[in-house]
Amino acid sequence: MPFILTVVFLYLAFRNVNFSETLHLISNISVLYLALFLIVFMLSHYIRALRWKYILNSVKEDSSTLNLFGATMIGYGVNSVVPRLGELYRAMFLGRWEGISRTSIFGTVIVERVVDILSLLISVLISVMIFPGNLYEQLPWLESAIIIAAVLILSIILFIILLIKLKQKFYNKILKFAGKISHTLAEKLANIFTTLIDGFASLKGTKNYFMTILLTIIMMVTYGYNSFLGFYLLEMNELQTVTYGMAWILMTISAFGIIIPTPGGTGSYHLIVISVLVSIFGFNKEISSAYALVTHLISYLVFISSTLFFVYFINKKRERKGEVSENFLSVFKKRET
Repeated sequence: MPFILTVVFLYLAFRNVNFSETLHLISNISVLYLALFLIVFMLSHYIRALRWKYILNSVKEDSSTLNLFGATMIGYGVNSVVPRLGELYRAMFLGRWEGISRTSIFGTVIVERVVDILSLLISVLISVMIFPGNLYEQLPWLESAIIIAAVLILSIILFIILLIKLKQKFYNKILKFAGKISHTLAEKLANIFTTLIDGFASLKGTKNYFMTILLTIIMMVTYGYNSFLGFYLLEMNELQTVTYGMAWILMTISAFGIIIPTPGGTGSYHLIVISVLVSIFGFNKEISSAYALVTHLISYLVFISSTLFFVYFINKKRERKGEVSENFLSVFKKRET
């Protein structure tokens, strides 16, 4: 299904595009801005890894930033091939590299994604406020997407409150009800609840809350700057005035293309980026297509190459210490005790 969606989105994104013109524009990208784009791109994900460190702090204080960064990039690399599987792999690799239980790691990944959804929702609302016109009229689907995201966030927050404040009572009632349907279902729910409770409990302490919020803000600002550099990468600034506000709006709206479960956001990202650049900012389809293709290709290649690099580099480092190396199969195997 994800691959069918990819084909459909790619067709919708690039129909009626003059590819020879688009490829010509791509061939003339600025080498200087390409270097800057790559630096800021890697920095944004390094900041994400640092944020994960603070979310994980109460589980393990001395988590290696290298391992966190490596696991983060592995997650993106795997997602570039199989949607959502990267979340599983980054948790598995970090768990093995840091000697942390899978339950605790998965819980922190869930917490991180809750923070991501909330920060995206706030970022999109900022886009609505800074856009000089009516963004909802320009993108009719946006208001519905915001409402769905808000309902999802409120539901998750309510669930967290029930799970933490009424932990045992809430836990027992649901498991008792599930047990009447299936013992297997009850066991699976018990594991899920344990994972969630461990994850939600991982983010505690004033410093960890503050740093998580601060790093989230810095990360979003850096993402926006990355989008801004994309304009200069293709010399779009020579066609019309470009601003950071434009980049912020493009970044926040295009994030919905990454959320859609296609490999690495392929197709869905392109369609939304081209739509925003053409219909909202008035660029032609060829330069908009070039922007979507170049920025996505850079991220795709960086994620795949980073995945291979970090698996190799961190394993070599572990081997020198006499520790066990890990691969994409071994992380799922139970270790002998």
